[in-house]
Amino acid sequence: MGLALGLGMIVGMQREWASKYAGIRTFPLITLMGTLSAMAASRFDGWVVAAATVALAMLIIFENYLRTLNGKSEMGLTTDAAAFVMFFVGVILALDYMAPATAVAGTVALVLHWKKPLHGFVKRIGEEDVQAIMRLILIALVILPVLPNRAIGPLEVINPFKIWLMVVLIVGISLGAYMAYKLLGARVGVFLGGILGGLISSTAATVSYARNTRQYPSAAPAAALVIFMASTVVFGRVIFEIAVVAPGILAATAPPLVIMMAMMAAVNGIAYLWTRPNGQNLSQERPPSDMKAAIVFGLLYGVVAFAVAAGKNHFGTRGLYAVAALSGLTEMDAITLSTAQLVEKGELASDIGWRLIMVGAMANLVFKGIAVAVLSNRRLALRTALFFGIALVIGAVILYAWPSPGGAGAVVWLTG
Repeated sequence: MGLALGLGMIVGMQREWASKYAGIRTFPLITLMGTLSAMAASRFDGWVVAAATVALAMLIIFENYLRTLNGKSEMGLTTDAAAFVMFFVGVILALDYMAPATAVAGTVALVLHWKKPLHGFVKRIGEEDVQAIMRLILIALVILPVLPNRAIGPLEVINPFKIWLMVVLIVGISLGAYMAYKLLGARVGVFLGGILGGLISSTAATVSYARNTRQYPSAAPAAALVIFMASTVVFGRVIFEIAVVAPGILAATAPPLVIMMAMMAAVNGIAYLWTRPNGQNLSQERPPSDMKAAIVFGLLYGVVAFAVAAGKNHFGTRGLYAVAALSGLTEMDAITLSTAQLVEKGELASDIGWRLIMVGAMANLVFKGIAVAVLSNRRLALRTALFFGIALVIGAVILYAWPSPGGAGAVVWLTG
């Protein structure tokens, strides 16, 4: 009962501050009402909770009726909904769901308090953004459940359900980062721009900045920094993807990738002190969850998964590096997810797995460096070449020096 009063006060304080008709006294009483009705229901049956719910509804209707008579047109639907939620928070407290009740009450307080940011977010999103959200719902809640969850075809690596599940994961990450960008506004700081660029698509961010510097040459120093930051964040994204699809192998595969990301982050810090940019646009104007792009990624993921399995069977370990380099040229997700799942199944050694991902990442840096050289001005191309060159050296050193289970250095994985 004490917790019911406390949680009710948290929400009530926010409502009182927002000048609504229910506040710091009303909400604790409503929450306590839910707790007491649930306690009584344990002895007298569930009709007590039902009766209390009806009584609360009548109180709210009567209050709104009086406000209308007094010329107050605002009905306070949000506050009314919060009142019902807090009533049932009190109910589940009596059922010993302490943690869920506390989490729900805190969430209610935050949702009520974030009125302006949430409304501002809705105003900033356009028709394309809403369509992107609907496409994600289509991808995740309509298409995914009907796909067969079994391996088909040669080598038994093509599972339609698991392939599309990877599509849902990648589209979800990219769309979430894009929505964060929309929530924060078009103009974000360089660090945040690089982080969101890496989460949405480091390749897309690279191309966008490279094109922009043709028109705005003075933005080249900041653009180079954001491009390199986005490429650094890719490693964080890769580690997150491994943690989601194959958490059991994270300890074996993540350390060299973490070191690579940390070394690149240190270069980012030095470059930031050297450049001291004032901030740039993220230049991600279109949402990433395009249906065609999702289908293309699904096909690419299936092709990479099959190629990795076939390469391992027919060409041994060395054949896998060619597959990793080719698939990593334009994006990292397919080789990361397919490799992680093979390692988790025990069909590929973890030492080989992270090296494949590293080779794919280095190939991706080469591809983005070429894109910058073709699309941007000379100033950005030189800076990007410097940053990416340092990253490639770091990656090569890690590949060579990181000990293998069967021996030391690059000799083991190069010779198989």
